[in-house]
Amino acid sequence: MRLFTLGWHFFRVGAMNELQYRANFFVQLFQSLLALVTGLVGLALVFDHTTDLAGWSRPELLAVMGVHILMGGLIRATIQPNMERLMGDIQSGTLDFALTRPADAQMLISIREVRIWQFVDVLMGLVVLGYAANNLKGTVGILQVTAFIAALLIGAVMIYCFWLILTTGAFWVIRMEQVVELFQGLYQAGRWPVGIYPDWLRTGLTFLVPVAFAVTVPAEALSNRLNIETLLLAFGIMVGLLVFSRWFWKVGVRNYSGASA
Repeated sequence: MRLFTLGWHFFRVGAMNELQYRANFFVQLFQSLLALVTGLVGLALVFDHTTDLAGWSRPELLAVMGVHILMGGLIRATIQPNMERLMGDIQSGTLDFALTRPADAQMLISIREVRIWQFVDVLMGLVVLGYAANNLKGTVGILQVTAFIAALLIGAVMIYCFWLILTTGAFWVIRMEQVVELFQGLYQAGRWPVGIYPDWLRTGLTFLVPVAFAVTVPAEALSNRLNIETLLLAFGIMVGLLVFSRWFWKVGVRNYSGASA
């Protein structure tokens, strides 16, 4: 309950800051529409030459695109700004302000920033997913929707843990921004199902960078391609990442020398 209360207060502050620059909404809307049109054009070019891509039909690939847009919006609205601020605080020695407050430091550094205009991508992704679900073969029932929500939440937690692990490296490495940029480039590969890639890249996008679990698996759930074993594997990996990222964060904090040191 305390997490949600603090999160709500930080969201209100972030929303008020963002609302001072309402023109940014139209900029973000234009960027989101441009990215959507580009993705749809790429999809159309693929299906000009084939009826399916590695067994994925057009509506199923549209579902993958919808999840990719939605998850990207969540990352840029909540996870990325907090991790970027954390890197800045570590480098400037101002992380003390979070570490000395009467609340869990990891919780605080994870919810301090929100960029509400990035939720345009979340809404855009939901629209694409709704259209894709309406065109999928068979009925998208309560079982598929439940599995989709569970897979989406698991994927979001995995991405958060991965970002936290990368950002915690800033306690030892100065130029962590370059590693973050590498992740952003790899995330773009999630626009397509990971099954279409070579084995080495598929393995990397599944176990090294959890793009497969964040994008492809939720799309599989919605299109009734997901089996319970994959979902349980995703849950197990998520738990492992939560434990490891928490441990790694504590190790990083113990090596931190801030402005008050």
